[in-house]
Amino acid sequence: MDTAIQFVYVLSAALFVYGLKQLGSPATARRGNLVSSLGMLCAVVAALLDQGIVEYQWILAGFVVGGLLGAAAARLVQMTAMPEMVALFNGFGGMASLLVGWAALEGDASTFSLITIVLSIFIGGLTFTGSLVAYGKLSETIGSGAVLFRGQQIVNSLLVAAMFGSAVMFVNEPGNAQWLYILVGVALLFGIMAVIPIGGADMPVVISLLNSYSGLAACAAGFAINNNILIVAGSLVGASGIVLTRIMCKAMNRSLANVLFSGFGSVATATTKVSGEVKPINVEDAYYVLEAASNVAIVPGYGMAVAQAQHVVKELQELLESNGCEVNYGIHPVAGRMPGHMNVLLAEADVSYDLLMEMDDINPRMETVDVCIVIGANDVVNPAAREIESSPIYGMPIINVDHARSVFVLKRSMASGFAGIENPLFYKDNTRMLFGDAKESIGALIREFD
Repeated sequence: MDTAIQFVYVLSAALFVYGLKQLGSPATARRGNLVSSLGMLCAVVAALLDQGIVEYQWILAGFVVGGLLGAAAARLVQMTAMPEMVALFNGFGGMASLLVGWAALEGDASTFSLITIVLSIFIGGLTFTGSLVAYGKLSETIGSGAVLFRGQQIVNSLLVAAMFGSAVMFVNEPGNAQWLYILVGVALLFGIMAVIPIGGADMPVVISLLNSYSGLAACAAGFAINNNILIVAGSLVGASGIVLTRIMCKAMNRSLANVLFSGFGSVATATTKVSGEVKPINVEDAYYVLEAASNVAIVPGYGMAVAQAQHVVKELQELLESNGCEVNYGIHPVAGRMPGHMNVLLAEADVSYDLLMEMDDINPRMETVDVCIVIGANDVVNPAAREIESSPIYGMPIINVDHARSVFVLKRSMASGFAGIENPLFYKDNTRMLFGDAKESIGALIREFD
């Protein structure tokens, strides 16, 4: 039996690796998710048999309840709420690791086991509360801006010292429960303190970082209970999360060290005043420009998700193509509020993956674009990142939409983006503002083509 269980563990690990590879491409992401899910099912069944659990009624009840909740979430949660849903997933993963580490505590545990228990509890706890704060910021149930106060770094340093102190005392006196309670409390509090100073514009980085933390917590829990497949799964999640965090940092021109030490919290602490005159355009005039265009680029942002405009965008794309126009989509790595947010939305509308171009691929072509349609994007197309050294986002790589011959910006109003920064793009000579709900505006354009 033991040999069969270890074989299933190896099979599960192989399915995880293969599924993760498939998740690297939008064309195979769904298959990769199914393969990884199958691997996790095999791992869970093998772990139950390995632990020799006889009474499965509670396990089966958990499967049923969890399956129903997952199915309901998949059907009912709007695409606009997907970033905060991912934050909750990270948080629940962290809490699960905390509980597993706690449950692994035994009176005769070795020093190594106690250290891994400490790591699973601390990383899991801070991931849980940090993810709840991220959820609140993303859903805007709490303020999305950075929360800063005098002496904040001192408070965080004291929490880190308390964490190390309680961890050392717990390892030395595992029978004294008060050190365990202090460790749990410090972990939960530190998760809050680590995320509240981070502004809303940095949430894509936070999401990927918390995802990595949840994997590291699971890996530590795997060592605590001596389960190889949990170690492998946690390592894969932790490593892939760190890689994704590095990609997000590069896309926002921030260092990984700043992310790890929460040094990038106040992105929007400075404001840049932009002067000029906005030039609105109506739907009829926009139609005439698009009807004559031979090359159109569409750059989506979070506003497209809010308006649920991805399906009408696909319809407009098809009309333009039938008119002999080449259409591509420019996707910034941190567009939206989680990594891959725009890819998911456009995939839901069955937009061909071949039309999605990354920032580095579409920027060299932007000067040949007749019309660039910006739908709800703001910070990722803000030329202040190139032009204004005093801007908080100066140096951040952006999609150079202002290099196109004409730019149509679809927005409800002149309100600033999630980072709270003014956008000089709106005042450029080649920019026209099409105000209104993006879905309604594009629907009106479609009717003009008809």
